[in-house]
Amino acid sequence: MQFSDFKEIDLSAIELIENEVHAYPWTRGNFLDSIKSSHTCFMMKANEEIIGYAVIMFILDECHILNISIKKSMQKKGYGSDLLKEVIRRSELAHSKTIYLEVRMSNHAAIHLYDKHGFNEMSIRKDYYRAKEGREDAVLMGLEI
Repeated sequence: MQFSDFKEIDLSAIELIENEVHAYPWTRGNFLDSIKSSHTCFMMKANEEIIGYAVIMFILDECHILNISIKKSMQKKGYGSDLLKEVIRRSELAHSKTIYLEVRMSNHAAIHLYDKHGFNEMSIRKDYYRAKEGREDAVLMGLEI
């Protein structure tokens, strides 16, 4: 497993994953804005293939996971845990005290993954995400490190 920062040149492969796994995906512009804003943008490779990525933002002693995804064909194989562990490792190196994220209430697999790594539900954000029919609530989760 290899982790490295991603750059604009990597966005075509990242966009393919993003569009495959999200009903309302980030645009190339969203990723470019994160790169230009000096968010921590990194990818995970297996056998030279990009199979996942994360975009995280550090504010004071907090880390916010803005986007984290694993290629659909590579899900349920432990790669999500590997990617999340790398987020936690980078957060520790940055001296973060807490990691925060929002997750769709209907995304039970992701919620289970975060639970498994010690994240706790903090609150519900009503109507946070776009959905097929209206809006969907998000679960705000946090991990103290």
